[in-house]
Order: sequence, then C-alpha cells, then structure tokens
Amino acid sequence: MTAADRLRGLRPDWLSDPKVWRTEVLAGLVVALALIPEAISFSIIAGVDPAVGLFTSFTMAVVIAVVGGRRAMISAATGAVALVTAPLNREHGLGHLIAAVILAGVLQVVLGALGVAKLMRFIPRSVMVGFVNSLAVLIFMAQVPEMTDVPWPVYPLIIAGLALMVFFPRITTAVPAPLVSIVILTVITVGAALAVPTVGDKGALPSSLPVPGLPDVPYTWDTLTTIAPYALAMALVGLMESLMTAKLVDDITDTRSDKTRESIGQGVANIVTGFFGGMGGCAMIGQTMINVKVSGARTRLSTFLAGAFLMVLCVVFGPVVSDIPMAALVAVMIMVSFATFDWHSIAPRTLRRMPAGEIAVMAVTVACVVATHNLAVGVVVGSVTAMVIFAKRVAHVADVTSVTDPDGGTVVYRVTGALFFASSNDLVGRFDYARDPERVVIDLSAAHIWDASSVAALDAVEHKYAQRGKRVEIAGLNDHSAHLHGKLTGELAAGH
Repeated sequence: MTAADRLRGLRPDWLSDPKVWRTEVLAGLVVALALIPEAISFSIIAGVDPAVGLFTSFTMAVVIAVVGGRRAMISAATGAVALVTAPLNREHGLGHLIAAVILAGVLQVVLGALGVAKLMRFIPRSVMVGFVNSLAVLIFMAQVPEMTDVPWPVYPLIIAGLALMVFFPRITTAVPAPLVSIVILTVITVGAALAVPTVGDKGALPSSLPVPGLPDVPYTWDTLTTIAPYALAMALVGLMESLMTAKLVDDITDTRSDKTRESIGQGVANIVTGFFGGMGGCAMIGQTMINVKVSGARTRLSTFLAGAFLMVLCVVFGPVVSDIPMAALVAVMIMVSFATFDWHSIAPRTLRRMPAGEIAVMAVTVACVVATHNLAVGVVVGSVTAMVIFAKRVAHVADVTSVTDPDGGTVVYRVTGALFFASSNDLVGRFDYARDPERVVIDLSAAHIWDASSVAALDAVEHKYAQRGKRVEIAGLNDHSAHLHGKLTGELAAGH
C-alpha cells in the first residue's frame, strides 16, 4: 500500500463519498431547524435571554463535533441542565450561572479522566429500555403545549407533516423527509397567510455571533461555594445523559464510541460555552435521534454543521426562520418520539416472557423520569431498583448441605454459590451446632467468598462451635477466597 492509499484511508467518508456528504449536510440542517425552538424554550426555563440558549447550542455542537467521543451525536442546550441552573440564575444572576458552567466543565474533564464512563457497564438493559421509552414519552409530552389552545389550522398542518414524513421516503431518501416536511409546511403557511404559532413567536433570534469573555462575578471563595453545588449537579446530570445517549447511538449504529473521550469532550465543550456566555448543555437525545435515526447521519460533520447552520439561520436568515410554523417542528418531534420508543419492549409476547423484576425496573425508570422530567433521576432510581432485585435474587443462590461420616465422628457441610453480604446473612443459621460431632468440615470448593460479611459469618460459625468444644476446619477455598479469608478472619466482629 502506497502513502497516498494510506492517506485516502484516513480521510473521512464525507470527503470521498458525495452521497455521505449530502446526507450529513441535510441532516445538520434539519437538526439546526429543530434546535432553534428548543434552545429558546430551554432559555426560558433557565430564566435567560433566548440568545443565550441559541449561543449555547452553537458552541456545544461545534466543539463536541471536534473533541467528542461519539460521532453524529448532538450536544446543545438541554432542559435537564436548564432545570439545574435555573435557581442559581434566579437567585444570583447570569454571571454566577456562567461561572457554574465553566466549573461544571472542569469537573466533567476531571471525572472523565478518572474513568467515570466505565460505570456505564453497571446500568442494566432494563434501565436502558426504560430510559429510551421515558425519553420518547418526554419528547411527546413536550409537544402537548404546542397542540393545546391553538388555532385549528395547526392540527391539519401537524397531520400533513406526519404524512409527509411517513410517505415521502417511499419516493426517495435523497433528501431527509423532516426537511421536506418543514419546507412544504412553511410554504403553505406563508402562502395561505395562516395565523398559526411560528418560531418567531418563541423569542427574538440573535443578529450577531457570540464573543468570548469572563463571567462577571467576584472571584472570591464565597462565589466558589455558591456555584459549586450547582456545578457538580450540572456535571453529573450532563455526563449521565450524554453517556446514556452515546450508548443508545452505539446500539442503533452497531458501532462503538470512546466514552472517556466523550466525558472529557463534554467538559471541554461546557468550558468553551461558558467563556462565550452560554448556559451549559449536554447530549440531546431528541435531536440525536433526528440526526442518526431519521436523517441517517453517521459522522462528525453533521454535528458540526448543526451548530454552524444554527448560527447562519439565526443571523443571516432570521426573518425566514421566524416564519417556520411550530406545527412543522411539532410533527418532526412526534415522529422522533414514535421512532425512539421501543415498542417491542411492551408487546404482550415480550411481557409474558420477561421476568417480573425486569419489567418492574423498566416501569420504575419510566415512572421516575416522567414524574420528575429528569432522565438522570430515573436512571439512578432504576439502577438502584435493579441492584436490590438482583441482590434479593442471588441471596438465595448459596446453599448448604451436610453429610456425616459413617463413624459419626465428622460432619462435612458443603457450601455452594456466591457468598456476599446478602447470601451470607443466612449462613450462620444453616448449621446444627448442638448435635453435630466433635469435628466439623466446611467445604467451600464450590463457593466463592466475595466480601468481609462472608468472612465474618464464617468466623461466627467457628465461634459458635468453639463455645461447644468442637473444632471447625474450612477447606476447598480458591485462591481469591483464601486470600480474603486469611487477611480478615479473626479481625472482624463475629457476633461473640
């Protein structure tokens, strides 16, 4: 292979394949259009000017396209982060909010470097399914206000938009159906002079690019103690949503992403956003689904262009974008909601086969997210619920059987299964201390000692036999169990 061939192999797909280029460019345009009303809405939640949310979405998308670990994932201003920062802005002002965004970015870089992304392996599949389904529910619920107490033409426009997105791909997939739907509905609305809510009704669009600067706050210890709790909450919520979204995109595209790079990248993007006066953000599941699942984007180009197009649309084509009917964007988000929901997970056939515990975890995750409108809360509660159910299930895996020698001088107790805090609690009561012979052998060749609770339980068993003048021999320990038992036995309170 020549050097030229190697260089060609390193080039991104969109540089060598016109079809990929077209897909990425059009996907970025669709996402940018969908970002505008949401960024404005999240600005209102945070209590800041709409331009702040739009600048945030621009800087987050452009920076994460370069430094992020998951290609084609969209990061921008989000509702979850806005909810965290709203009280800080309300009580202390925009300067403190911006300082908290920068500190949150620093914390995300540190957490990413420490390997927080590796904790994703402990999130069960049932929690992931609940996360996806609750996300679909939230996306749909967010559209309900746009369909309530509105002029009647809104409803046929939404239906027409949905019909276009369902049937247009049967004609061609060269152009994303959501973009076609937005353009056609905008032309109809403007041409027929329909009095329906538009993007312009959400707030004024910025007329210039953001400029960098430092947050207007006193650089004192009091400021740091004020913003630190909000920064930590923002960092954790942002990382959790971003890593969950990255895992979802991994599953959809059958590719792997660098979660550690993504964690650090989110921090870098928030630091940059803070210095440009933004309100902070993280991965956006709805826009990511538009980009990846609906529009078919797969590269960093679509993410970069989503941010770039967002600013171009606002600064250059502001009057045109302001005329886009909200009904067109509502139709897009409804389609995203239905495409995101895992319908197979609630099919009667699936529910009949799934263990009750798995269904309960999924239901708890969905209920918590819908009740709190916070994806992070649902994931944490769902994961804790899954751990409790798992611990309860495996607590009964350990078993004890006994065999007495024919001469009656020795009894052998054979312990099988994993011994840890949940299963070892019942271990002490499985022995017949009063009637057993003088010599007792506890055979652990089919067991594994995982924690100090198990060592303490075995010490308690030995102590109870010793009180009756009987000798206990523990045999069959594997290397790990023998090391742990040898290090802790006699050093723990064993109940005597």
